Amino acid sequence: MPIATRAFAATAADAPLSPYSFDRRDPGPDDVAIEIKYCGVCHSDLHVAKNDLGNSRYPIVVGHEIAGVVTAVGANVSRFKEGDRVGVGCMVDSCRTCEACREGLEQYCVPGMTQTYGSPDPKGKEVGQAITQGGYSDRITVDQNYVLSIPDSIPLDAAAPLLCAGITTYSPLKTWGVGPGSKVAVIGLGGLGHMAVKLAAAMGAEVTVLSTSDRKKADAERMGAKHFLINSDKAAMQAAAEKFNLIINTVSATHEISSHINLLARDGTMVMLGLSTEGMPVFAVPLLWRRRRVAGSLIGGIRETQEMLDFCAEHGVACEIEVIAPDQINEAYQRMEKSDVRYRFVIDMGRFDKAA
Repeated sequence: MPIATRAFAATAADAPLSPYSFDRRDPGPDDVAIEIKYCGVCHSDLHVAKNDLGNSRYPIVVGHEIAGVVTAVGANVSRFKEGDRVGVGCMVDSCRTCEACREGLEQYCVPGMTQTYGSPDPKGKEVGQAITQGGYSDRITVDQNYVLSIPDSIPLDAAAPLLCAGITTYSPLKTWGVGPGSKVAVIGLGGLGHMAVKLAAAMGAEVTVLSTSDRKKADAERMGAKHFLINSDKAAMQAAAEKFNLIINTVSATHEISSHINLLARDGTMVMLGLSTEGMPVFAVPLLWRRRRVAGSLIGGIRETQEMLDFCAEHGVACEIEVIAPDQINEAYQRMEKSDVRYRFVIDMGRFDKAA
């Protein structure tokens, strides 16, 4: 029997998100049905809701930082049971047969992962859904292989953004071998940036935050940063030249990056995490001169995402959040565009009745 679901959806690029009702599929043999308690608000949600990438299909329910409780499981499900605390991140399926999927890197699935919202949804045909619908809703049904266990020590509301902001920063830190003795710079102290600082510090790195002003300096230091650098201070930037093994660039807006390349030591890497929609020039000489790299990284696989959650539980790492009701999402988007959030909005789905 289809599961009646309440949500807030985008219906057009220029329209505010509004209440929307639809059906989720009843759990199949390998599915987990989840009551969504909280959903984080990611900047990519805003991009898709406003069709900034040019491929949004409406109506669409965005949201891929999902934390909730299992309400039912299929006959083949052994890893989860009713009442378990669980999470769902940016993907709900993949081909499972390509090289990337076999290596546990489902995010790089060659045919393409099935994203939590906006992807073609063959499993949704039974309830009339052509595309996957995301977490700005009170229910979701997901294949057990794409569901994560949330450790008891992490509050569900603070856990939700870990399913995107957490893994998006954890994965490059692990990929580039960050640990004691590493010198890491983080550009931008927002939803992604503050998690990069916390995780890198927990891994033992010496962390520097680069920002356009010092208004978040105290926050950065509280989160584990040892240094704070204003990137318009030419003298300070020059003094920091060739200091960093890794730069995590979390800024999603178009910005100048060529001067930041000189901050990298030999063989250093700048990893781009922000979903920018315009090109940013990089000049060859600074790269050639010290064998530097500019790279990208996209979330993590299911195995690595579970590893990240367990790491956060072990080290007491969680997102810093502002909890909102579902009907406050449009105001939250307006504030996000002004960078007016410290550091992640999280929608409390338990306040749906008041919002409806």
